[in-house]
Amino acid sequence: MDTQSGRIHYRWDSEASATPNAQLAFFAEFLATAGVYESWVSSCPLSYSSGNASHKRDVLGTWFLSILAGHHRYAHITGLRGDGVSPQILGMSKIVSEDALRRALTRMSAEQSQNWLRPQLLASAQGAFDTPWILDIGTTIKTLFGKQSGADVSYNPHKPGCPSHALHTYFVSHLRMVFDVVVCAGKQHSAAHARPGLSDLLDSLNKGRLPALVRGDCGFGNEPFIAELEKRGQAYLFKLRQTSGGKKMLMRQFARKDWITPGPCDQGWSAVEDTLRLAGWDKSRRVVILRRAAKSDVELTRNSAEGQMEFLLSGQDVELWEYAVLVTNSSYLLDAMAQLYRDRPTRRTASTN
Repeated sequence: MDTQSGRIHYRWDSEASATPNAQLAFFAEFLATAGVYESWVSSCPLSYSSGNASHKRDVLGTWFLSILAGHHRYAHITGLRGDGVSPQILGMSKIVSEDALRRALTRMSAEQSQNWLRPQLLASAQGAFDTPWILDIGTTIKTLFGKQSGADVSYNPHKPGCPSHALHTYFVSHLRMVFDVVVCAGKQHSAAHARPGLSDLLDSLNKGRLPALVRGDCGFGNEPFIAELEKRGQAYLFKLRQTSGGKKMLMRQFARKDWITPGPCDQGWSAVEDTLRLAGWDKSRRVVILRRAAKSDVELTRNSAEGQMEFLLSGQDVELWEYAVLVTNSSYLLDAMAQLYRDRPTRRTASTN
């Protein structure tokens, strides 16, 4: 196999002990053939003038191997120091220390890092732009346990009360190919802090390669975010929060007789569409209302005319429903909207030391 260090002969030994790095040689051959790794290294703005300093290829290669090994702390890099094979496969001379990696990060500004990595991320997904594709937006709360910059105590469903970072991520749906990640302080988890990164990403794409749809959860279904996409002529699909205006519209919709009957793949969801103008919106927009019968057992009570509490059991004079309201300016058919929104990935939380 041809790798960064030249041709390597690979041999299987069924009686030898297993190694977790056995597949690295195949991956290195792909990187050498595609030129992805060499382009990543050569375009890096990191440079050293001292003859005793580490080589740029060794620093980046150590980062690369540490990420492949699943490390999430600098101290874990020490476990790579005894590996004499992996550095040779990537054309490195040695594994550098964790302190050398820390110092390397301080030598690059945030602007230099973005100008280096963003073109690399976009280039890795160029093939996906030849067909209609969907851009998903999501915010991940990353729990922190140190004194990192921007480690603020804010919304943190994973560990309430712990400081965190907010990671605004933009990626190709289904492929899960990440375009960019904007790291913000823990208190900057709202959609307002994700909008600048989205604008920069859309500006970097040619007109013929823009996404067919921008999709996100209820955190992005607000007027500033929607208006920005409409100004660009970009199709979107977001979920709306359960506001008082949305609930009033919902009361009118439940009396309609033209609800679409759910199919075998709709998980029981039926749908209708209408237009809605919430308080704070500058115009009416297309909304899709989804509903299905609640599956869980719920006990309801009401006060009778005599002031006594009465239990209402399912099947008497009440029906239990769960619902969702989507807002969109796309031309997708109504019966496709429920599945289209369900295909988006759910938001996850992450923790690290």
